[in-house]
Amino acid sequence: MSREAVKAPQPELLLAGLLRYGTWLASGVTGLGLAMSLAGVEGAQVVAAGVALFIALPVLRVLVMLGAFILNQDYRLVIVATVVLMTILAGLVIGLSLSNSPAH
Repeated sequence: MSREAVKAPQPELLLAGLLRYGTWLASGVTGLGLAMSLAGVEGAQVVAAGVALFIALPVLRVLVMLGAFILNQDYRLVIVATVVLMTILAGLVIGLSLSNSPAH
């Protein structure tokens, strides 16, 4: 094994940790919000934060992979990951603009 292979964290390990701990964090935040609601405290915003964390995980996955592709100088996959991120961003912008527009 070369020194570079030992020093550089494997993208698969980064992704596994991101998804594992991110899912636990999002679940914990959502559960906390639900517990707050059951206790009579307003927990809807905490639940919404947990859901937002769940939604953010795939985006973070694409960002981690984009970084790995850049480090590996795999420019075809850099382009693919960039297109995926641009598509996600376009969907977000369109969704937000439609949610803010008055109903016809």
